[in-house]
Amino acid sequence: MDDTRLLRLKRHHGLITIAAALEAGFDRREVARLVASGRWIPLRRGVYVEKEIWEAADIWSTRPRLLSRAADLRLRGTHVFSHDSAALEHGIALIGSPDHVHVTRAGITGSRRRDGIAQHGATYDPGETQTIDGLPVLPLARTAIDIAREHGYAAGVVAMDSALRLGASPQQLSALREAMARWPGITSAQAAVDDADPGAETAGESLARALVLSLGIGRPRTQFPVRLEDGSIAWLDMVVGCHAFEFDGRVKLMPASAGGVATTSAEQVVWDEKKRERLIRPLGLGISRIIWTDTTTGVDAARSRLATEYRQTAARLGTRLDSQLEEFAARMEPQRQRRLRATRRVPPLD
Repeated sequence: MDDTRLLRLKRHHGLITIAAALEAGFDRREVARLVASGRWIPLRRGVYVEKEIWEAADIWSTRPRLLSRAADLRLRGTHVFSHDSAALEHGIALIGSPDHVHVTRAGITGSRRRDGIAQHGATYDPGETQTIDGLPVLPLARTAIDIAREHGYAAGVVAMDSALRLGASPQQLSALREAMARWPGITSAQAAVDDADPGAETAGESLARALVLSLGIGRPRTQFPVRLEDGSIAWLDMVVGCHAFEFDGRVKLMPASAGGVATTSAEQVVWDEKKRERLIRPLGLGISRIIWTDTTTGVDAARSRLATEYRQTAARLGTRLDSQLEEFAARMEPQRQRRLRATRRVPPLD
């Protein structure tokens, strides 16, 4: 293929429109051959992406974001990207990968799904929309509320926790909840606002906290610091009374190249966790461990196990933390607040 012509097509975040292809010197039969051969992948009618770009794109974020931009090139009329599509641009955590591109339009009634696009008829303040990497999106708090309305409480808690870490405020979430009190799906959003907490670093931690909340033993204290015998500081995912709840996700075992956060081998990560737990227990804390399936397919069994483990700790240690642990946590509060602010940036598509 003529490299000069292809270079002229490098626009729209790697997407190729039929108009741009014709302008660059391709004819329609040549475009048809490129599509038929699989070298160009059609994303929407008249919008393509090179096979190499598509195959290198991950299915959780990059592909859905490319699909949003392809939709943006074809949609007519005023629209703003919302729900899952806006969440991906902001870096809001989601449960799973979106199955539709989501847009909100003020000029339609209700919601409709067609050709991979979910169009939501709803009002919004144009002055509050943001442009991220070329795409117009609804703001953080509104996006989190919309996800809860669309997908339910669990997805809403995950989204709201993440939005809070990214800069949304509890006041913004509460104000939107009141302003949208009669909107469809708002009941789930109202419950998620009540339970939102920026102390969750991952979607798994958000779901684990929702599970602990369902035990009725009190509201967990997130990102709770304790000083260990070796002088290091452990930040516990959650503490209720004298019992800690830790979420164990596979990302802790996976290297960054595979989407994880591990900087050592999986074996070393597991060994370090074992040593950490051994140092935590003598501080006067019981510990429960929660995994992903506990929050999805194994909720009932997990709830029963966690309640039993909490009761055993309460019988042995009581429900009130040692004063030294409380005093240390108070001194560490400024550092805790810094931990609650997310630093992850969504990489540009180009």
